Amino acid sequence: MSHLLEITNATLKFGGVVAVNDLTFSVDEGEVYAIVGPNGAGKSTVFNLISRFYDPYAGSISFDGNDLLARNADSVADLGIARTFQNIELFDHATVLQNLLVGRHRHRQTNMVQEMLFTPKARREEKRHREAVEEVIDFLDLQPYRDKMIAGLPYGVRKVVELGRALSSGPRLLLLDEPASGLSVEETQDMRWWIDDIRKQMGITVLMVEHDMGLVSGVSDRVLALADGAKLAEGTPAQVQSDPAVIEAYLGAGAA
Repeated sequence: MSHLLEITNATLKFGGVVAVNDLTFSVDEGEVYAIVGPNGAGKSTVFNLISRFYDPYAGSISFDGNDLLARNADSVADLGIARTFQNIELFDHATVLQNLLVGRHRHRQTNMVQEMLFTPKARREEKRHREAVEEVIDFLDLQPYRDKMIAGLPYGVRKVVELGRALSSGPRLLLLDEPASGLSVEETQDMRWWIDDIRKQMGITVLMVEHDMGLVSGVSDRVLALADGAKLAEGTPAQVQSDPAVIEAYLGAGAA
């Protein structure tokens, strides 16, 4: 098993505040890797470094041998990295199908003129994108919602649609930012099954930030615990949950 993502000695500062502190970890191809920690630990900031929203003060980030720091945010998806967001980012006045088609943008091979004239090449490409999106709709059981506007959908369904849009891009690495946030117990269980199937059936590597330790324990191969932007512990879910430093960070001094 090879390292797909490698972060080495990454440090990010906002003024005098160190948001990520000399952080090193790697994600192996084909695994589900989770990042946990208290609020303000730097979990989502790590995602923003990978997505190239922030430039680190020091350190390196590579994906499949490519230097991510040499890329801008617009080109990260072209490498095969997709993400969801802690706050749902969808087009409210478009349908589920239209939102998922947005995820196919990186695969477009036609120009504006070909699309306006709807040339044979444009028609073939449109058919290819629609087939790819329909597969995601079937995978996530979104058939009842495919032609409905996002604005009228329940929160839990919108979370699944955002997952679907990320999957529609055909990623090799999927970044899930708190996928269970705001979901019911039943919806969280569904999310657990989907994450497991995304890895097993689609062969996609998953890196997720999550507070729900039940979900983390259920799907993750390895877990990284952060506090104040620094690594506290790394290992299996059981190893990390029983680590005294992690217990203290979550529950306070003396809890361990």
